[in-house]
Amino acid sequence: MRPETPRAARLTLAPPQWPGHRPGQHLDVRLTAPDGYTAQRSYSIASPPERPDVELVVERLEDGEVSPYLTDVLRGGDLLELRGPIGGYFVWPAEADGAVQLVAGGSGVVPFLAVLGHLRVTASPVPVRLLCSARTAEDIVGRAELEGPPPGVGVTVTLTRGAPPGWAGLEGRVDADVLAEHTLPAAGRPLVMVCGPTGFVEAVAGALVGLGHDPARIRTERFGATGGQ
Repeated sequence: MRPETPRAARLTLAPPQWPGHRPGQHLDVRLTAPDGYTAQRSYSIASPPERPDVELVVERLEDGEVSPYLTDVLRGGDLLELRGPIGGYFVWPAEADGAVQLVAGGSGVVPFLAVLGHLRVTASPVPVRLLCSARTAEDIVGRAELEGPPPGVGVTVTLTRGAPPGWAGLEGRVDADVLAEHTLPAAGRPLVMVCGPTGFVEAVAGALVGLGHDPARIRTERFGATGGQ
């Protein structure tokens, strides 16, 4: 385990007989209390499929049932009950038929970290752009991966609650104007993948359609106000 942001931790797991995964898939983590009570949450996989281990990024929620245990109590060598990998719709296409635009809000960038790692290993020629939104610079999940993306991948980060001195990225929320200026144009019919909180995903998807993107070329993955953690 290691800190990812002031509110999140990155867990490296070694599941036995791991079947492998596709970038964009997730795991279910289930905890069972001594009295038999169980709680289960889903977490996107942050690591590329070419690695033998599996990484998750867990954001701590003060009123959460699972995330406080995973970020504050769990220690190296502890066992977790896992189910997965899960998901076949919101995954990196085996054969992309053109450019791909990724749009993430907050911890919604986690599945795209698996995509970036996969592209680095495979040296994919597919043009890829990533637009990522975070509250502050400290809240950026996967900052090292975003600052050093694979060749051919363009990354733009915008901060919604203020930027530190010398910040070279954008400031403000992802709206239609930001999407128009900092994402691939609709005329090229890119595949667009959007991940983040429900409100963010719905607003971005609606704005993309308004900019002329084909709804059939927009894939979304969302989580509720609590982040499902």
